[in-house]
Amino acid sequence: MVKRNLNDLLYFVTVAREGSFTRAASVLGVTQSALSQAVSSLEARLHIRLLTRTTRSVPVTAAGDRLLSAIGHRFDEIDAELHQLTEMRDKPSGLVRITCGEHVARATLVPKLAPLLLQYPDIKVEFDVNYGLRDIVADRFDAGVRFGNTIDKDMIAVPIGPTLRMAAAASPAYFQRHPLPKTPGDLITHNCINMRMQTAGGLWTWDFERRGKPLSVRVDGQVIFNTSASIVDAALAGMGIAHLPEDEFAPHLEQGRLIRVLDDWCPPFPGYYLYYPSRRQPSLAFSLVLNALRVTPLPLAIAAGSA
Repeated sequence: MVKRNLNDLLYFVTVAREGSFTRAASVLGVTQSALSQAVSSLEARLHIRLLTRTTRSVPVTAAGDRLLSAIGHRFDEIDAELHQLTEMRDKPSGLVRITCGEHVARATLVPKLAPLLLQYPDIKVEFDVNYGLRDIVADRFDAGVRFGNTIDKDMIAVPIGPTLRMAAAASPAYFQRHPLPKTPGDLITHNCINMRMQTAGGLWTWDFERRGKPLSVRVDGQVIFNTSASIVDAALAGMGIAHLPEDEFAPHLEQGRLIRVLDDWCPPFPGYYLYYPSRRQPSLAFSLVLNALRVTPLPLAIAAGSA
């Protein structure tokens, strides 16, 4: 039987996931030369190449991919158990990483989590503001936030806000120059403010529905953004019609700075959900964060014991 070294296996898993000896060395707190030597030693003992070394990246070979799939999650489980042990103390602690959009972070996550973080100063929360569809397992996030109708079936999803509606809106100044659209099809003649999707790279398709019949429209306009806050600012500046969840427009609609159109084409849909892997063993810190965010919080003793 080939003698195996756990450190070498851990080094290989880290390099394979980071795709770089430089980044992996930083994560592990070792030198690049020590890391490279350890992985080379592992390959020599196994008599098979696990990584393809290039000047730009370090992709895994077929054998490396098979080994990563077989043992990578084992190290995750060991790490989770060690975290569980360190959190068996009077004060919950640890880092909780959440990937989410800018608006939900500002309007929902931060206000709900502020009291918790004041109560438990050893808990830290990192917000990755990103509009792409991140792979929270591969990117090692504890959880993500998406609309309820976009979450994969193998994830646990917990509602953290009410149902929402989309809204199409523009400034009064814009509608002084252009007629109000009567149907979504009219939008093709308007200057619309587009969003570039970070994951797919294409422009966001505007989806509408009335009487159970969906209708999608690909719009055009002079400006494209990849954040919702910039889209709201552009709409306020009279640059065109914007299409976002209505809560992003709420104060501007109430105060007349924006005018809503196509209201009857925007039915309610499931709002924001926090989601995380079903096989995940939640830490105490994560359970407390989850409980603080869910629409109907559980009693604290229950939330601390389960997610």
